[in-house]
Amino acid sequence: MSEYPRIYGSETEYGIVAVGEDPQISPIVTSTQAVVAYAELSGQSINRRTRWDYGHESPLRDARGFDLRRYRSDAAPVLEPNALGAANVITPSGARFYVDHAHPEYSAPETTSAYDAVVWDRAGDVVMHRAAQAAGSVEGQPSLKIYKNNVDGKGASYGAHENYLYPRQWDTEAVHAALVPHFVTRQVLIGAGRVGLGPTGAEAGFQISQRADYIETEVSLETTLNRGIINTRDEPHATADRWRRLHVIIGDANLSEFASYLKFGTTALVLAAAGQGVDFSDLALVDPVAGVQAVSRDLSCTRPLRLYGQVEMTAIEIQREIRARVAAAGCARTADDQQVLALWGQLLADLERDPLSTADRLDWTAKLALLNGYRQRGLEWTDPRLALVDIQYSDIDPQRSLYQALVRKGRMRTLVDPEDVARAVNCAPVDTRAHLRGAVVAAYADHVLAVNWDQIVLDCPCAGRPATVIRMPEPLSFTAAELGDVPLDGSVELPDLVAALRRIRPDAVDGVG
Repeated sequence: MSEYPRIYGSETEYGIVAVGEDPQISPIVTSTQAVVAYAELSGQSINRRTRWDYGHESPLRDARGFDLRRYRSDAAPVLEPNALGAANVITPSGARFYVDHAHPEYSAPETTSAYDAVVWDRAGDVVMHRAAQAAGSVEGQPSLKIYKNNVDGKGASYGAHENYLYPRQWDTEAVHAALVPHFVTRQVLIGAGRVGLGPTGAEAGFQISQRADYIETEVSLETTLNRGIINTRDEPHATADRWRRLHVIIGDANLSEFASYLKFGTTALVLAAAGQGVDFSDLALVDPVAGVQAVSRDLSCTRPLRLYGQVEMTAIEIQREIRARVAAAGCARTADDQQVLALWGQLLADLERDPLSTADRLDWTAKLALLNGYRQRGLEWTDPRLALVDIQYSDIDPQRSLYQALVRKGRMRTLVDPEDVARAVNCAPVDTRAHLRGAVVAAYADHVLAVNWDQIVLDCPCAGRPATVIRMPEPLSFTAAELGDVPLDGSVELPDLVAALRRIRPDAVDGVG
């Protein structure tokens, strides 16, 4: 297999609550308040014109070969960046912070390693907390609580999505054959833990995953209903005839840095192995959707799952076999990959010995250990105090979060350098196109007309046209290494910056309008 760039991304919808307000207050309103307040805080006020460019988006195109856009309008919406329910801001890190489906969502910039994916994902938690503080300080607006979780306790689920780039020529059936058993069983490593069983949580108990009860089919294009283990959206945000983007909707929103790291790292390695021709077809589950719920409810991690050929294996055994094939194929090509492989094996061994031995590293076991302490005092799973512990674990306010309390007490280990996270709030990765996107937004916000993952439109004459478009279809374009000494700090006039970018990539910079 030829080398290909490992590109990672995450999109996290957060739960939001207005403190002490009418419970009927619309989360669309409070989410909009959070985004607009953060835009003001970051210097992109209501008079700035950074809009999200929907023109290149294709959420209805399916990797299986059909496109539902044929049955709907092809016209891309034009939305004001502060409009109710459509508020949008691009951060100096190259991330997108906006309102999506009545939730504030943070879409991290493109990164090239599992470690960096965790760093910029964690930066989103900081952005959300600052947004809540900023919104609450506005006269007449309520104080906000924001949670990094996946359920509202009333039957709704919101996503923590992952994204991975891979070559379009790869066999999608082989990719799916590898990923289905991985997604069904990786819950034992990346589950966030949840009080309650079933979509509304009406059945008493605790389960490993917050997302499991909302998975309804094996393969689907949908993300808000009829959710599949495999999502087939074919929207690469890159050169379309060269790349696909694996859009993963089955994962939980993690606070544990170990869980996040393994979520990104193991999935990227399994994807690489499938592209290299490693065969995972013998790990096909007889009923993978039922397997998702079965694994989530198996707190001992010992329940066997049925595979074809009269074979039964536990989630840990399947994960161990997947890991062995990845290792044998030589897919762990970097130090980051090697660390993923090592932690993958170590945590599987610890889960097999005693799941609660991982409570210092994994979300679901950390949460279960906390809850067991309350249950030893006589509380039943139906006690609302246990549900309160569940939600307080995911609070992104460092002073209120039970996860952060565990970290402070040394009962929860971390993986990434806090200084890296602090820097990532306002600094983009230097080795992807996010480097240019973030820098332009930070230094020339007044002149940014619209932004997408793969292009920037500037209010600057170019080639005889009134505006400039900078096309970035390759995620590894316009990196710090490629731009060299081109000044991105606002020290040069915008036309000079555009001219410098055009000299580097003549075909990528042109006039529009």
